[in-house]
Amino acid sequence: MEGEWAKRERLRMSAREKKCQGREDKRSSPDMDNNAPGSGGKGGFGSLFGGSEYSNTELAGVPLTGMSPLSPYLNVDPRYLVQDTDEFILPTGASKTRGRFELAFFTIGGCCITGAAFGTVNGLRMGLKDTREMGWTKPRNVQILNMVTRQGASWANTLGSVALLYSVFGVAIEKARGAEDDINTVAAGTLTGMLFKSTGGLKGVARGGLVGLALSGAYALYSNWDHIRGGSSSSLY
Repeated sequence: MEGEWAKRERLRMSAREKKCQGREDKRSSPDMDNNAPGSGGKGGFGSLFGGSEYSNTELAGVPLTGMSPLSPYLNVDPRYLVQDTDEFILPTGASKTRGRFELAFFTIGGCCITGAAFGTVNGLRMGLKDTREMGWTKPRNVQILNMVTRQGASWANTLGSVALLYSVFGVAIEKARGAEDDINTVAAGTLTGMLFKSTGGLKGVARGGLVGLALSGAYALYSNWDHIRGGSSSSLY
């Protein structure tokens, strides 16, 4: 009995040694080394997608801005993931900047909102000033509310009308001249002021034109201030 038991133990030990030896051979096999240069990895994931894999050494010299090193199992060339230029979907011949027609909606809406906000604050100020002698009663609250809504609507209508006239003149002048520059801005501002004050006679027209010319000229100067400063500084040297 002891001889048979010892024989069985030896057989078990030899089987375990063979099994461990097989595992070590698989681990040390060159086909399973993913980091080895030139290893295609026939049994890896790369063969499933039909393409060559990229080893760590091939990915070492590829610049990946803001990205972590890619796995060698990814069947993607990382050079195509680095984009140096902006990609915009634009019609043929269109510029990357919005024209006056596109900016007209933003200008009109912004002026209406600005006028409503300013009129609300002004109406609140006027309402509180006119009802100082009244106590905090319901008639005073109603009067303040009426003043706020009246002033807000009035200022929103005024600034919205000015923005509408300026946008219409700007688009018309741009289409007529076929160019987009500061001349369109100044001309549109001047014509807007003249038409807006046309009910005041010749003096009102002249006064409105001067105000529009001053405001549009100041805006053109502000928008080109960096260019003007750059040109003046370069001329000094």
